[in-house]
Amino acid sequence: MAKRFFDIIFSLLTLLLFFWVILISWLLAVIDTHTNGIFIQERIGQFGAPFKIYKLRTIQVSSSSGSARISKIGRLLRSYKLDELPQLFNVLKGEMSIVGPRPDLPGSYDLLEGENRKILELKPGLTSLASLKYSKKEYLLEKDTSPTICNDGVVFSDKVQMNLDYYYHRSFWGDIIIILKTIWFVFFRKK
Repeated sequence: MAKRFFDIIFSLLTLLLFFWVILISWLLAVIDTHTNGIFIQERIGQFGAPFKIYKLRTIQVSSSSGSARISKIGRLLRSYKLDELPQLFNVLKGEMSIVGPRPDLPGSYDLLEGENRKILELKPGLTSLASLKYSKKEYLLEKDTSPTICNDGVVFSDKVQMNLDYYYHRSFWGDIIIILKTIWFVFFRKK
């Protein structure tokens, strides 16, 4: 109950303080991607229930070839995690929390077995230690000779272990530390 109250207050304050940033980022996404600027995708939530996640669109699709690529503005939005800000509305709706395992696509967390399924008892979050560690996962996988094996065998299993550790050791002050690490990561890390 206290975590939900914190999520609501934190989300409302962040939306009030940074609504102008969200609005400008959304307008840039609209112009840059030639779409409505919003990306909605099904993800797996608490107890394995699917929900629709909101993000700012960062992918441009070429009308001539149909190929998709991260746009220049999309790269900037992703770099500062601005594309994730619409998920504050998922938090307000109660589908997500500020801190928790990042929601994954169907076919991953929902297929966990045994003790690992405890992760599904948590609401997915905007940030987690695992998401910070693997924030550049796509670049890591690009360099690997077997990216699918690396992702499924190494990255995913490490994220599951980190999220299980969070499950067993979560606390209000632990969440505050993760939020502070996220702020440092977004604004002060070397790009």
